[in-house]
Amino acid sequence: MTPLVLTCCLLISAIAVADPLQDAAIKEVMKEKSGAFIIIDCASGEITDIDPVASGKRLPPCSTFKIWNSLIAIEEGMLTGAGESFYQWDGTERSIAAWNKDLNLRDAFQASCVPAFQDLARRIGRNRMDHWLNALNYGDKNTNAGIDVFWLPAAERTTVLISPKEQAQLICRLMRGELPVKPASIQLLKQLMKSRSTPKGTLFGKTGSRASADGKFDMGWFVGFVESGGKTFAFATNIKDREISGAEVRTLTETILQRLELL
Repeated sequence: MTPLVLTCCLLISAIAVADPLQDAAIKEVMKEKSGAFIIIDCASGEITDIDPVASGKRLPPCSTFKIWNSLIAIEEGMLTGAGESFYQWDGTERSIAAWNKDLNLRDAFQASCVPAFQDLARRIGRNRMDHWLNALNYGDKNTNAGIDVFWLPAAERTTVLISPKEQAQLICRLMRGELPVKPASIQLLKQLMKSRSTPKGTLFGKTGSRASADGKFDMGWFVGFVESGGKTFAFATNIKDREISGAEVRTLTETILQRLELL
């Protein structure tokens, strides 16, 4: 594939002009979906962004916040291993069957077990959470909705907001070692986020979904990074559409990464 063309300006962040063939391939996968896909080469800073307006709009992070909820708890010494006992089911039957049993940390992350990570946020507490959102520069840093719901959209709730571009940039900073976290914490987080491996690359990520007032999904996220060819690429995909979930956005993102020969 033809490399991205990087334009650099003094004292201005580098912005890459996407290869037209790559851009066309991505748009073919996206088709008429309304939303954003942005991918950043974490070594060079080269960016492919199919819709800068969409990628710059701040939105509720939904369950993609579990990436940072987990990392904060790891840094605070509250989580130490992917296989550790993490969620003790309270016996309440919930709509997602995977939540109706005890789970270790990695399984809870992969199942996106909301009650488990709500409990984790309560254990972290408002003061430590606010400290870390400021240290990470996470979106608008707003936790006023409540320590165990501030990332979960609902009617009349103002959540923390973050854009797809900010999500990808934050992942890039994490993988470059630019955030105030220990390398060992990043390695444990990678164990939680690992999604898929192919001969071309390894995918790490987290989905997120928003439901409308009628209970149907209307927005999906997939945020993470892919290691391929000795390089790391951070990405964020956000799609708003009728009855679309994070799982579907993950599938779409995997298809894009395959088209880009990264996975």
